[in-house]
Amino acid sequence: MTDDAPLLGGRYRLGARLGGGGMADVHRAMDTRLQRLVAAKVFRSATDELGRKRFAEEARILAGLSHPGLVTVHDFSADEDELFLIMELVEGGTLADVAETGPMQPEDVADIGGKLADVLAYVHGNDVVHRDVKPTNVLLSNDGRAFLADFGVSRLADAAGRLTDSGMVVGTTTYMAPEQVSGGAVGFPADVYALGLVLLECVTGRVEYPGGPDAAVARLVRSPQVPHGIPARLRRGLLAMLISDPTRRITAEQAGDLLSGRTTEVITPIPAPVVAPPPRVPQQRVQRPPTQSMPTQQPSQQRPVASIAAGVVVIAVVTVLAVVLWPDSSGTPELPAVSGPPGPERLPADLEDLERLVRG
Repeated sequence: MTDDAPLLGGRYRLGARLGGGGMADVHRAMDTRLQRLVAAKVFRSATDELGRKRFAEEARILAGLSHPGLVTVHDFSADEDELFLIMELVEGGTLADVAETGPMQPEDVADIGGKLADVLAYVHGNDVVHRDVKPTNVLLSNDGRAFLADFGVSRLADAAGRLTDSGMVVGTTTYMAPEQVSGGAVGFPADVYALGLVLLECVTGRVEYPGGPDAAVARLVRSPQVPHGIPARLRRGLLAMLISDPTRRITAEQAGDLLSGRTTEVITPIPAPVVAPPPRVPQQRVQRPPTQSMPTQQPSQQRPVASIAAGVVVIAVVTVLAVVLWPDSSGTPELPAVSGPPGPERLPADLEDLERLVRG
């Protein structure tokens, strides 16, 4: 970085190239106003006024994001001859550098995966899709922190390349989700799938779907091979993140919960089918006959019948008691002669005979 190097945007002095791709180059740069090191991502593609407006809108959205695992956007330019982003400079390497040395420890992969999934969940909550999650976009700082870089840059590149790169497929084929390969809608689930492939590569030490047209189609006919014998939280997370159907794939938030061990199971809710109630059949009213009242007897008519019945019962009970409980010592007692025809008029005489019989 020399003092006579041209200033980007009249403020940023470009230094060594750190990396780049088909759409932009990333340089180490010095912010001459704040005297701090930054990363400058300079886009190559020219664009028209509408494209520059779209680029500026996307850049403002990215600049408004703030997360410990997200590379912060400090500044941007959408001028006609300068299209760039100024971002936080992370000193260190990338996850690709570590993965190239061989399989990583599964516990370390689960820890890094949980943190990256949490970053995805935060940015998805702000309605931003990455669309290019890959090992080179995961930065590992010298103090051990992990950052997910280039969030939303694919959308910026889409805006910047409207004239020259229209119709291009944004993303790296190796880590594309099935819906991206088949030309379907690209949303939050595609980022979750790509992160799953990145973590699977880290734990196995090999790329699941190497680049090329054949490999791109392979994920449509073969599911990723998640190994056994790895920690349960990592295996559960990978299996749920790498489901081919995006509607059944877990969210970034759920992936973070699984990989970090905050939960042991995530079940995607399935709405219960709505069962329509059976049609209501009107019930016919049952015609009941009118209640008929029984004719009541006059007290003068009821009294003689009740008196006769009571008299007969009393006589029968007393007679049995007299015979059983107080037998005559001389043998079977002689009953008095009938005092007359049955009826209420005979009751006094019968009672007198009974008393006389009991007393002996």
